[in-house]
Amino acid sequence: MQFHFTQLSWVLPNGRTSNLHRIYDCYCYLPLYVFCGRHLLAAKLRRSNIDSSAGAVEEIARIVAQIRQRWPRVRILLRGDSGFAREALMSWCEANRVDYLFGLARNERLQEAIKTELLTAALESLRTGKPARCFRDFMWSTLDSWSRDRRVIGKAEVTGGEANPRFVVTSLRPAEAGGQYLYERIYCARGEMENRIKECQLDLFADRTSAASLRANQLRLWFASIAYVLLCALRRIGLAHTQFAQATCGTIRLKLLKLGALVRVSVRRIKLAMASSCPCQHEFGLAHARLRNARA
Repeated sequence: MQFHFTQLSWVLPNGRTSNLHRIYDCYCYLPLYVFCGRHLLAAKLRRSNIDSSAGAVEEIARIVAQIRQRWPRVRILLRGDSGFAREALMSWCEANRVDYLFGLARNERLQEAIKTELLTAALESLRTGKPARCFRDFMWSTLDSWSRDRRVIGKAEVTGGEANPRFVVTSLRPAEAGGQYLYERIYCARGEMENRIKECQLDLFADRTSAASLRANQLRLWFASIAYVLLCALRRIGLAHTQFAQATCGTIRLKLLKLGALVRVSVRRIKLAMASSCPCQHEFGLAHARLRNARA
């Protein structure tokens, strides 16, 4: 079971309820999302003048405890960008049988550690005229912020004549997964998780956080999150094996739910009358039947 930590900021129409973020150079929030595949596990609104990992330990401890009540032996892997490679979170994972794979911000010491691999990649790129990459798997620690040495994978890549080194830190042992596989197949797959945030923010309007208080905006974020969970259930149960089985929330809204219909409300029922030429009437009826059976 893989969890993905991620975060996204958006601009507010005013700065009354948040703070100036030094990276985005604007007034915004820094919400914390936790996904497991397409399943949304947490959506916590945070102020932006904080460390990227603030509140992560508390959220993951709550989620892990709930999951292990149902599946006590399930193996859990956390994945996130370099903002989560913090001693507190990694130590908690190591003490609670939770694996992790986080990005690691590069620095001069890390780049020096893969200097040979960068040279090899540069020579290969010159020879072929194409981007080249090499990997190095090694144990490493910070000068004072980490409590122990940890496994780091360095990607030495040269693209267009420019070096592009990247690093990840993990609790997984080399015997379990090689460095290149971890980086290319597991870590880089987090890009797909970013699409889940886009569904929440763009398709379901989670960016409507312009109320006067943080609590009110957190409630708005939860409403958008509930809408996401409901549409995921509709896609999983009602739209399986249809053209919408893998559709985004935005596509489902525009093509299946946003249509013209005549609504008649009586004491006992609500009737929806759609045009006989409605292009998605088969999927609409199938989803209704499946959801009705699932409830029964």
